[in-house]
Amino acid sequence: MQMLSLHSVAYCYSAPSTKALRFSATKAPSRVSRNLRARCFSSGDKKQEPISNFGGVQLEEAVDVKAAPAAGGKLRLDSWISSRIAGISRARVQSSIRSGLVSVNGHVVNKVSHNVKAGDKVNCTISELQPLRAEPEDIPLDIVYEDDHVLVVNKAAHMVVHPAPGNATGTLVNGILHHCSLPTEAFSYREVISDAEDISDDEGLCSSVSEASVRPGIVHRLDKGTSGLLVVAKSRQDEHSHAHLSEQFKLHTIQRVYISLTSGVPSLTSGRVEVPIGRDPNNRIRMTAVPGPSKHGQARHAASRYKVIEVLVAGGSALVEWRLETGRTHQIRAHAKYLGIPLLGDEVYGGTKNMAMSLLQPRISPSCHGELLKLVSQLERPCLHAFALGFTHPHTGDKLQFSCPPPPDFADILSQLRKIGREKPKFKE
Repeated sequence: MQMLSLHSVAYCYSAPSTKALRFSATKAPSRVSRNLRARCFSSGDKKQEPISNFGGVQLEEAVDVKAAPAAGGKLRLDSWISSRIAGISRARVQSSIRSGLVSVNGHVVNKVSHNVKAGDKVNCTISELQPLRAEPEDIPLDIVYEDDHVLVVNKAAHMVVHPAPGNATGTLVNGILHHCSLPTEAFSYREVISDAEDISDDEGLCSSVSEASVRPGIVHRLDKGTSGLLVVAKSRQDEHSHAHLSEQFKLHTIQRVYISLTSGVPSLTSGRVEVPIGRDPNNRIRMTAVPGPSKHGQARHAASRYKVIEVLVAGGSALVEWRLETGRTHQIRAHAKYLGIPLLGDEVYGGTKNMAMSLLQPRISPSCHGELLKLVSQLERPCLHAFALGFTHPHTGDKLQFSCPPPPDFADILSQLRKIGREKPKFKE
C-alpha cells in the first residue's frame, strides 16, 4: 500500500518499524447513599474506588467554608457537586441538575452555573443513565481506505467519534452505520466511558465499551477537535478484525504520527516526554502531566516522542511531529503544555489567542499586526492532526500505511505563518 504524500505542508513522513515503537481538615457534614457502591471525596479519603454506575447516588451536604472561594469569588453548583462525588463527570452532574434533581436550601435549582456559598445545604440525586441509540445518518465521510473488514477514515475536526451523553447524533459512528448500511443500534456505555472518560481520547482505546456496544467496531478514538486518520472494524460481528486491531493498539504496534502547531518552540528540537498523565483535580475537562512515579487511579504512564519540523515566525510557533508510545486521554495536548508549548488554538491547555498574540506579535513588523490578529482569531480548535497511520490488516496480514494532509483550517494557518517566517531547526549532532 503506497503512502499518500503531504504536498500541502511539504512534509515527509517515514514509517518507523514495528520494533522501533517498542520502548523500553475538618469535614463538612455529609451523606452519600445509593443502592450500589458510591464514594464521596473527603479530606480523609486515601483511595477512591471506581463504581460501575452513578445512577441513584444521593448527596446531602452543606457547602464547607473551606470549599467556598474567598470573598468576591464564585463557586458553581455543578463544579462543587462534581468535587464531592468521586469519579463522576461534570456533564453527568449537569444533566441531573437540569432534570430537577438538585435543590439548594430546599429550593430546586435547574441552572448548572448557580453559585453556592458556605453553609448552603445541597441535596442531589444523580440521574439514571439512559440507553443511547446510534441511528444511521447520511453524513459525508472522507473514506481513505475500505475493504470487507476495515475502514480508514479521515475524521473531520469538530466531529465526535461515537455517541455519548450530549452527543447522540452527528458522530462518526452515525455516519459509518449509514455508509455500511448497518441497522440502528441501541447500546449503553459502561460508566468508565460515560463518566470517568467523558473526554474523548486522543488515540484512546475503546476496549472498555460493553459487549452490547455500537457497531461498527471502534477500536480507538480521536479527540473531537483533532482531525485525521482513524481505523475502524466495519462490524462488531467481525470479532476477529475488532480483536486483532485492538490487540495491535494494546501492544503499541500501531504506527501513529501526528503533526501540530505549537505556541513557541521547545527548548530541545527533539526529545522524548515520559511523564504520567491524570485528570486535573481542579478541572475535570482537562488532563495534566504529573511528574514522578505514576500512582494507581491518579495518573497513568504516558510517553511521547516529538521532533520540530519547522520553526515559524522567528520562534513564535513551530510545526512539530509527535509519535505516540502510549495512548492516554489528551496525551499530546498535556505533554505539549508540560513542555511549555501548548498547541495553537488549545484554549483548555493554555494555547489561547492571547498567548499566540503575545508570542507572535513582537516578532513581526507592526504593519502585519492586523493580519496576524485576523489569523489568530480564526483558531477554533487545537492545531493537531493525525497525519499517518500504519497497521497490520487483521485478515490478510499486509502492512498498511496511510497518510493524509491536514484540513484547510490547519493548512491555511501553517501557510500564513510560513509567509511571515520559517526556518529549519538545528539538530545537535
